[in-house]
This record gives sequence, structure tokens and C-alpha cells, in this order.
Amino acid sequence: MKHIARKRFGQNFLHDKLVLDNIAEAIAPQPGDAMVEIGPGLGAMTALLIKSLKRMHVVELDRDLVARLEKTFNPAKLTIHAGDALKFDFSTIPVPPGQKLRVVGNLPYNISSPLLFHLADMAPLVQDQHFMLQKEVVERMVAAPGGKTYGRLSVMLQWRYSMSLLFVVPPTAFDPPPKVESAIVRMIPLSDPLPCNRETLEAVVMKAFSQRRKVIRNCLAGMFTETQIIAAGIDPTLRPETVALAQYVALANLLTGQV
Repeated sequence: MKHIARKRFGQNFLHDKLVLDNIAEAIAPQPGDAMVEIGPGLGAMTALLIKSLKRMHVVELDRDLVARLEKTFNPAKLTIHAGDALKFDFSTIPVPPGQKLRVVGNLPYNISSPLLFHLADMAPLVQDQHFMLQKEVVERMVAAPGGKTYGRLSVMLQWRYSMSLLFVVPPTAFDPPPKVESAIVRMIPLSDPLPCNRETLEAVVMKAFSQRRKVIRNCLAGMFTETQIIAAGIDPTLRPETVALAQYVALANLLTGQV
């Protein structure tokens, strides 16, 4: 019986064999890897990856899909965690000594940003992440300072990860086809991120980008004086999208005294 994609879960099932093969090749699973897939759906990517793995974990919210996966895959090879990935504790997945978790998934567009921030909290436990996301979101994630796509998502994720857009996936590769293009992003946690308090950096970045058209001096009024902005190495007449990650970190550290 065909599963009808549920809009409330943001379901678009990848079915293009060439695209699936390209993603699996980019991930390059190895037998001993501790790998978890978020939102396996009908299991097209799961089936490809599990061939190379001794065991795999998946997190799936849709109960109908959980039942389908249970019938499709050998429970000795696939552990299914029924639940919401936004609430799931990924640190509970067993990882062999000396290894880190590998995370993959076709992330639902409607929860992609909150899920990325949820995963960022456990970046030290992760080897790498490969995700399919809306192309526009990936472009924002990897954007360099100076463009319209550079913003809060760019700064906060680039503080924790080295990221690259691997390739674009057309709507025709899905059933049902989404109205937008998708893209595959590779995210590798930085072993030595710039020292900073995450909550403070988040507060600074949110305030800075809340009024993108204003200069940074006006955006951060009430949080920093012009003298402090200059002390962080920033021209106070610049707009938020031209300020680099290291300068936002410097501002956050001014607030916490970590200069």
C-alpha cells in the first residue's frame, strides 16, 4: 500500500536512483561507523547505507512509516527510534570507543533550522553530518560575509562547523516534488571553535540581524557602545551582513569578559 506523504510532517520522498547513489557516495559509509539517519521515510537512503554498515539507527516521527520500516528491515541491523528528532537525545546512540557519530538525513523543510541548532549542541560527539535541505537554506548556511544570504544561520553554524554545498537536487527527484530545489550539505564539526559562550553569541547575532538595513552601530544600540564595537575590530558604519564571524565572537566575548 502506497504511503501518502503528510504535509504536516514536511514529507517529500527521494526516489531518484542516481541522486541516491551520489549521496551515498558522498557519505561513504564504513562497516564500523555509528550512523543515524533522521527522517528515513520510506527507507530509500537507509537501504543504500545499511549495505555497508554492521548496524544503523534511524529516528522517525510518522508511526505509519515506523511500522513500514519494521517490516522492511532486519531488526538485527536497523534500530528504529520512534519519535521527534527535535526532542531526541542523540547522545544515547551507542558509539564504539574512539569513534564519533555520523548523522545523515533528508530534513523536513519546516523544522530544518531548529533541528540544525538542536544538533549543534552535540557537535563535539559528531564526526560529520550530511543533510538534504532546501537549497536556499544551504546557501544561507555556507554564505560568506557581504551577501544577502549571510545572516544568523551562517554565523551560528559556521562557529561550530566547516560546511560545504556538495550538489543541488531538482524537485523531480522527489515524490511528491517540492516547489523548491534542494541541496546536499556536508557539515564537519570544528575541533577548535573560537572560544565563546553560545547563548551570548546567539543574543548578539539575533540583535544584529534584526534590522539588517541599519548600520551595526544602530542595530546593537543598547547592547554595545560605539567604542566597544570599534574595540571588537568593527567599523560601526558597516551593515550586519558584512561583519565576519570572528568579529561577532569578539563582541560576545566583550559582554562576558572573555577578551
